Amino acid sequence: MSGFEGSFLGAMDKISRAAIMECKICWTPYDPADGDDYRQIEPGTAFIDLPHDWSCPNCSAPKEQFMVLEDPGAESVKDANDMAAVSAGLEADFREIWHAKMRDVPLVNKVLHVQAVGFHRYEGRPLGVLITPWFMNLFLLPAEGEDWSTLTVGAKETIAFPSGNYEFIHNVREQSGGYKACSLFSPMGDFNTQAQAVDVARAVLTELFKEENRAETDCREDIRAAREAELKPPEAEEPEIDMAPSRRKVITAGMASDMATEAE
Repeated sequence: MSGFEGSFLGAMDKISRAAIMECKICWTPYDPADGDDYRQIEPGTAFIDLPHDWSCPNCSAPKEQFMVLEDPGAESVKDANDMAAVSAGLEADFREIWHAKMRDVPLVNKVLHVQAVGFHRYEGRPLGVLITPWFMNLFLLPAEGEDWSTLTVGAKETIAFPSGNYEFIHNVREQSGGYKACSLFSPMGDFNTQAQAVDVARAVLTELFKEENRAETDCREDIRAAREAELKPPEAEEPEIDMAPSRRKVITAGMASDMATEAE
């Protein structure tokens, strides 16, 4: 057996690395903090990392005969499993779109594939970045027990983050349900590899939570006023120049322009 009999039907992915296990034959515990002197297992070795032939130091029962006694990290394991399920669901849904509708669209970047990156809970809701060959979007999904199936498709909503306020568009799909998406890149021609796109997605999620970026996103009027003061009044009416940094440039820390340069 590759698991253990006593808890969660032996599923190793249901216990954390901090789990304290107990032999159900003789009640001898295995605590990762202590390891196992008898078998020369170093302190800090998780139960899931024990050799397959490890056995109870007291009665020689195999690993499969151990039960969960206490698991301080169980909640984090559950959350990680939940986010993995969310990511897998989104990937499956948008992979279907790719194969059914987008594969032959001229502007898609065929070196890329559908991938959910960095999903975690933000104020109780799953938040992460979805990469596809035709867009990269920040996705916000409903919390457990929350129903977003009645969202108005195309409606816009401003959502606050530590770095500033960002515009999300509502959408509902039969498979994924309701979600809110903030556009980061579209089309995706600036990316040369999937790894590059993933690195940018992770950087976005980091920059999004930096309060020092708020000044850049909130200074639109100040920048415009300063620029207008420097310029002489135009003789003819000209289109107003918006000097404010774009949302994409702020939360990607300027990487959008850098990638364009690299692509050239």
